[in-house]
Formats: sequence, C-alpha cells, structure tokens
Amino acid sequence: MKQTFYKRNSLSIVIISLFVLAWAAQFYFGWLVNNEELEKEGAKSLNAWSYARSGHFIAATFENFQSEFLQMFLYVVLTIGLRQIGSAESKPLAGKTEVDRPPRPHVHAPMPVNRGGWRLLLYSNSLTIAFLLLFLVSWSMHLYGSWQNVNDLRRAAGENPASLGHFLLEPDFWFETFQNWQSEFLSVASIVILTIFLRQKGSPESKPVDASHWQTGK
Repeated sequence: MKQTFYKRNSLSIVIISLFVLAWAAQFYFGWLVNNEELEKEGAKSLNAWSYARSGHFIAATFENFQSEFLQMFLYVVLTIGLRQIGSAESKPLAGKTEVDRPPRPHVHAPMPVNRGGWRLLLYSNSLTIAFLLLFLVSWSMHLYGSWQNVNDLRRAAGENPASLGHFLLEPDFWFETFQNWQSEFLSVASIVILTIFLRQKGSPESKPVDASHWQTGK
C-alpha cells in the first residue's frame, strides 16, 4: 500500500507546524510588549512590519535559536566519544556500532560517499558543521538584535546609543545568553539520565519497556 505524503513526513510536518504557530504567537505578544515599552518612553509604537525588523523581535527569536543549535551541536559531538551507562541516548560502553563503521560506496549511497576524498570527509562531519554554523549565525543575530533593541530604547529615552563594544561589556546580553544555555544543558542531561530508568512504549527515544536499567543504548 502506497503511503501518503503526510504519512511519510508526518513528524516533520507536525513539528514545523507547531514551530510556526508558536513563532507567530511570540511575534504577536512580543509586538504588544515592545509597543508598551516604547509608549512608556514616550516613543511612537511600531506597526507589525516595523516590529518584524526591530531589534526586539530579532533578539527574542535568535536568543532561543542559538541555544537550541548549541545544544544540538554539543549533543552530536559529545555522544561520539562519551558514554552514559543505561542511557538510551548513549552508544554501548564497549565495542563499535553501525555509525562507527567506515562508509561503503553503493548504488543508493549519497553522492559524497561514492565520490570519496574531501567530499566524503566533509559529508562525514556535515551534521556537526551545519549545527555549528547555525549556532554561530544565530548567536551573531541575537547579539545584533539585543544591541539594536537596547539602542532603540536609549534613543526613545533621549540617550545616546551604545557602541557594540560597550554593549558587550554590559551584563544584559550575557544574562540572556547564559539563561538559555543552562536550560538547554539541563534538558539534554534530563533525557540522557531519565532514559536510564523511565520508558515510553513506541518511542525511538526510549529503550524497550522490558529492557534492563543498565542496558546502554536502544
């Protein structure tokens, strides 16, 4: 029986849909909050298009993006060599797994595998590289947005804007950054540790329900 497009892509479709809905809600309520702040300073409120280009919206969006991409980058890298006994998210304590074997060219392999050389080397690390680049871009946009937002509020209050170097010496940006990072590290630690003892039947993120607590990996 041929599967429908939704059946074949349902996980991505649902998660992306939830992301779009949550991002739209963030935009709407952030727009209201930002206009309240501007009005308190005696400045003119922004329309939706102006808010979409504002430092407030850019900072709020990429503040979350950068921490998520950092989480995924570190998770991919650290799980190469580090282990956690009993965790469904860890490779076995000893021996090699399927992901450790050298890639073999075959008719259905991705093009870089069959071409070999530098293409294969790059492709073999492409997931890590992608998450690292996404993190660096998002971190830079978070910095830019936070800087612009602070300067928008300073201008509204009749103060001179701060230079980027001066802004980096202030605690606000680093407070925003580390409050997000610590929550991401906690969420990763939670799934690594909780999957030792807890189960969810049918989820690929869980060990089989009847597996020993100390079985490492799925």
